[in-house]
Amino acid sequence: MDIASILGLNWIHFAYKDPVTAFVRGHRRTPSDIEFKELTRRDAQNAMNKELQKLIQTADGGTKDKIRTEFDGFEGLFARFLSESGPSVIWDKIKQLSEDTVRRYGGLPTPDPAKIKELLNQLVVVKLNGGLGTGMGCTGPKSVISVRNELTFLDLTVQQIEHLNKTYNTDVPLVLMNSFNTDDDTSKVLKKYGQVKVSIYTFNQSRYPRINRESLLPVPLNFGAESQDGWYPPGHGDVYLSFYNSGLLDEFINAGKKYVFVSNIDNLGATVDLNILNFLLNPENGPAPEFVMEVTDKTRADVKGGTLVEYEGKTRLLEIAQVPKEHVDEFKSVSKFKIFNTNNLWMNLEAIKRVIEEKTLHMEIIVNPKTLDNGTNVIQLETAVGAAIKSFEGAIGINVPRSRFLPVKTSSDLLIVMSNLYNMKTGALEMSPKRCFPTVPLVKLGTHFTKVKDFLSRFSSIPDIMELDHLTVSGDVTFGKNVSLKGTVIIIANHGERIDIPTGAILENKIVSGNLRILDH
Repeated sequence: MDIASILGLNWIHFAYKDPVTAFVRGHRRTPSDIEFKELTRRDAQNAMNKELQKLIQTADGGTKDKIRTEFDGFEGLFARFLSESGPSVIWDKIKQLSEDTVRRYGGLPTPDPAKIKELLNQLVVVKLNGGLGTGMGCTGPKSVISVRNELTFLDLTVQQIEHLNKTYNTDVPLVLMNSFNTDDDTSKVLKKYGQVKVSIYTFNQSRYPRINRESLLPVPLNFGAESQDGWYPPGHGDVYLSFYNSGLLDEFINAGKKYVFVSNIDNLGATVDLNILNFLLNPENGPAPEFVMEVTDKTRADVKGGTLVEYEGKTRLLEIAQVPKEHVDEFKSVSKFKIFNTNNLWMNLEAIKRVIEEKTLHMEIIVNPKTLDNGTNVIQLETAVGAAIKSFEGAIGINVPRSRFLPVKTSSDLLIVMSNLYNMKTGALEMSPKRCFPTVPLVKLGTHFTKVKDFLSRFSSIPDIMELDHLTVSGDVTFGKNVSLKGTVIIIANHGERIDIPTGAILENKIVSGNLRILDH
């Protein structure tokens, strides 16, 4: 029996999707049971602490203090993991939010043009840049994947901030939260922006040790290359502590900055919004919210997205992994839970400093199970940045247009942003006015398109999708030049067959299957 079993850890509570063992709820614990579990829990904490101290000794002398600070955060997370039990939410306590807790974007006033420079001078932009491009078949940081006109996510972000700074003669700083996976490569890329009118800063999110699922001890033995698989970045919820520990939080506060806009670097819709910034810095009545989460209306494609609810008198982010199985369908209901989190977040800098120093910052733990290449079963303790909403005063949601949520997670998303559906202006994508309705088409490309290299090789040119509603492509399919897709188009090449969509083809409400080869002669 492993230590986790002895401790009776309820893995479901931590959004662990493959629960192992947990004590039977109906079993009545005796005092000796409780005492035994408490002693075992304490032993697990002490054993972890000893191993972490050994790890610190293997680090370079100049990095030991930084690592010690990071490990303090890890031990706090680990202690919570050992001690918290039971479901993270009790379903019957969940309430719908009051109307004033989610503001309509359309009701926000437009700022006085003469005041925009003053507003922007109080803003910091942070982009979450810790992810790799491996999910799309690329090496290195995801932010250096080309997404439009040979421009990368990072290029587009820098262009957006430079445009603001030049237009309003201001100096909005761009801050990248890197991980140990992306920091070196990002630093090399940043050199090309030397002549750009943007002050770019970086800091690293923490590096935490993966935990052996059986022994609950750290997997890495040292900081050398042979233990590289033993480390992980602990999710974007780490932005608060890492930003604070980097010294940048205090630096920006001392420079007169008031709010930070945090978003994923792969969300091409997450641009600085002057109406939201004005709302925060010029509140109509009462104090401004310390935390704003941009939400948008759910569609069938977003039913798994986290939503805002009221829970025990606080605004709280509810994720699908926290929902009891018997209520998952209810959670996915677009009629009951109508909005979802875009992960575009606005936060008061002084409030971030306060919740960290007063130790009132709280985010649910996400337990992410992995199996390493050598077969070792491990767990990663992670947190999500939006889950901290309940730690801030006056936190609200703002229901923004769908255009502010344009993430590129897959090659299906890449097809959409590379297409004629969007025009690009100063690093920002805007839906073409030629599109008769504002919804984004639903695109599902099969595994032959997963890697960016393969995706690009299958399109002689990106199809016209201005009038597309739904596209599904499965199997060995290629597209010629100047193809037009309209309505609902489904293309399925069975195993061993291939379909070449010919140059100039117009497919409208069509299902294409079988075998179609266009041969050169």
